[in-house]
Amino acid sequence: MNERCERFIQTIKLECLAKFVIFGKHHLDHLVRELVTWYNHHRAHSAREILPPIRHIPDEVETVQLDEVVIKWHVGGQVKSFERRAA
Repeated sequence: MNERCERFIQTIKLECLAKFVIFGKHHLDHLVRELVTWYNHHRAHSAREILPPIRHIPDEVETVQLDEVVIKWHVGGQVKSFERRAA
């Protein structure tokens, strides 16, 4: 369990804190909240078949065309996720 915590802290440092100048506790809290939301809802996790932790595993997987994909930016534009464009 400790290695998972250490890995998560490393992710916070690399994906967020190393890319910003922090202007106080409120700013730090905001950035970490944004990163945690991205991490739990959008980031691909290999242990979950490339799905984020807070998402169910679909019954089947479809192939999508590139023009059906939307890029969403998180954590002040430092990280991104991809979603299927609404029909």
